Amino acid sequence: MKKIIVILLLTNSVFFCTAQSKLLALEDALVNNRTTLAPENLRQLQFIYGTDDYVYLKKINNKDVWVRGNIKNNEAPFLSLEQLNQKLKGTGIDTITAMPEIKFDQSVEWIMTVNKSKIALNPGTGKIRTIINRTIADKENVEEGSAGYVAYLDNFNLYVSNGAFTKQVTTDGSKDIVYASSVHRDEFGITKGTFWSNNGRQLAFYRMDQSMVTDYPIIDWSQRPAKNVNIKYPMAGDKSHHVTVGIYNAETQSLVYVKTSGDPEQYLTNIAWSPDDKYLFIAVLNRAQNYMQMNQYEAASGLFMKTVFEEHDDKYVEPLMPVLFVKNNPSQFIWQSNRDGWNHLYLYSLNGIILKQLTKGSWEVVDVKGFDSTGERLFYSATEESPITRNLYEVNLKTGLSRRITQGSMTHGTQVSTDGNFVIDNYSTTEIPRTIQLVDVKVGKTKLLLNAPNPLAGYSLGKLSVFTINNRNNTPLYCRMYKPVNFDSTKKYPVIVYWYGGSHAQIIGNLWNANAGDYWFQYMAERGYVVFSLDTRGSDNRGKAFEQSMFRRVGDVQLEDMMSGVRYLQNLPYVDQKNMGLFGWSFGGFNTVDFMLRYPDIFKAAVAGGPVTDWRYYEIMYTERYMDTPQENPEGYAATDLTRQVDKLKGKLLLIHGLQDPVVVQQNSVRFVRAAIDKNIQVDYMIYPGHEHNVRGKDRAHLYQKVTDYFMQNLK
Repeated sequence: MKKIIVILLLTNSVFFCTAQSKLLALEDALVNNRTTLAPENLRQLQFIYGTDDYVYLKKINNKDVWVRGNIKNNEAPFLSLEQLNQKLKGTGIDTITAMPEIKFDQSVEWIMTVNKSKIALNPGTGKIRTIINRTIADKENVEEGSAGYVAYLDNFNLYVSNGAFTKQVTTDGSKDIVYASSVHRDEFGITKGTFWSNNGRQLAFYRMDQSMVTDYPIIDWSQRPAKNVNIKYPMAGDKSHHVTVGIYNAETQSLVYVKTSGDPEQYLTNIAWSPDDKYLFIAVLNRAQNYMQMNQYEAASGLFMKTVFEEHDDKYVEPLMPVLFVKNNPSQFIWQSNRDGWNHLYLYSLNGIILKQLTKGSWEVVDVKGFDSTGERLFYSATEESPITRNLYEVNLKTGLSRRITQGSMTHGTQVSTDGNFVIDNYSTTEIPRTIQLVDVKVGKTKLLLNAPNPLAGYSLGKLSVFTINNRNNTPLYCRMYKPVNFDSTKKYPVIVYWYGGSHAQIIGNLWNANAGDYWFQYMAERGYVVFSLDTRGSDNRGKAFEQSMFRRVGDVQLEDMMSGVRYLQNLPYVDQKNMGLFGWSFGGFNTVDFMLRYPDIFKAAVAGGPVTDWRYYEIMYTERYMDTPQENPEGYAATDLTRQVDKLKGKLLLIHGLQDPVVVQQNSVRFVRAAIDKNIQVDYMIYPGHEHNVRGKDRAHLYQKVTDYFMQNLK
């Protein structure tokens, strides 16, 4: 989601450094953290499809070369740029001057983009197949199928091409009629709008009619005069868009629309094809989001076949992943659900009968990695050891028995080979920047591929710790703390607290830098601050009850848990209780402003970036899940209207907003500023023209300089 005072503090901070140690510059914390100060990695590390060999890109004699290895053999050069050009020679492709990114793990062909065209090179035959021609590559929402057809958007309409001919599938596309794009504001796991069948000959796609949704103005200030760009932004309780699903058969050039029927404002999510491509499966969720039907439709006609199963919840159901058909067994599929209180895997038959709950316990499955070659073993990542670690497991679909593959109390990122016999294990902790090893799944033998050195060696750093405190309900809350450099427990230090507190986010983890995305927290610890964070209730990966605790009263449990954090800090003898600051972005921005109003005597200064200040002004899909509609829950929404409480503010408050924010629209912060003026309350306000919900790129350092300056000026 930061200069005289800064110079003085930087000068004083030299006292804390030895001659051999350095302090992080702001550019180090926010830019170089992704480059020169990021833990070393193996570039584009992956398995070669159909083998147990891995490859990655390595500098040899200052040239990029792919190297190849396996559990038995040492690594050896595999593909140089000269060798690649030799393979491309005679195919009509000019000599390339830089090694492209290549995907070796998707098929026997090597997939790469050359001269803006996406191609597939068969290394055995030397033949080239164009997947996406450069004339199409620059179109919107380009996606290829396995049969040579490519779908894309042009001037709002959907086209399908196979190189020889191009078919315009739709004709009424506009800013109101949106085709082949992500719908429902990217909720419910939706990230795209086209879905090719397994054989690549049929295309399912979204059609979204948003003509009934009110236009919302986003001003482009870069033009003279400024230009209004309307977006469609359905606010809680208002009219929502209508979504349908089309199916286009590229071979017969026929088009049908799925007969989903029901409320036009329902949500159509988690689209999946049956293995034989005869059927489409769609999770149909009512607008209230408490009832879901997994429906089966005939692809040829779009007709409804049956409801395979249903899910109900008194608060909300949130399907995030489509059904996953079992490899080599089209009559069974895997479904992820938190129906028992935790996200777990269920084995279903096609007739809707639960054959087996494959995983169970007070922990979450966070990712499914796929099957082995037989389809008997399914790999998944889970929090079984701890909510702040990740480990890889396999479950046998026949016996239902699970086995842990990765070891150690760490956060493991993994890739599984085609046959499921080997795993690339990329792990870290707060003490280990990165270690990568190859794991033999059957016998547990490992091969070390990389042990990255500490990229911050030589810098003076604050001591980082991850721990838990209990809230008033005795629920453990995970916390992260950076103590100042050369910490002295007899001294008093100012404090900065950073938090989020919303769903689908977890800011504390046992991985490098404790899941803090940059080094700004360390930067502030170097300058004499205690920096503290905690994951309140409402956060991710702690089970359904932990998240749903905020239902209809967003903010209440978050603030209650923050007070537990505050009490913990106030009991530390080295904390300067009179100089504490609070910082949050987006949902964390809302929580920050809310806390400053409800507990006005705790924090001396606060920064709220992209904050919601009234949940009536946020989008339908997200807000109504947690709050119901304003008509159904007027008291709950009234409590989140922070403009009504602005006169309670005592501390200093800086609001920050991107002028082009289409997620939390700027009206939220503007209304709060207007209310502050009306009540003669002083607040500070900073805008970022040209930026949306997050400030990225070179301006991010400017943002954090602004935040840094604000805390340095006010936490004295």
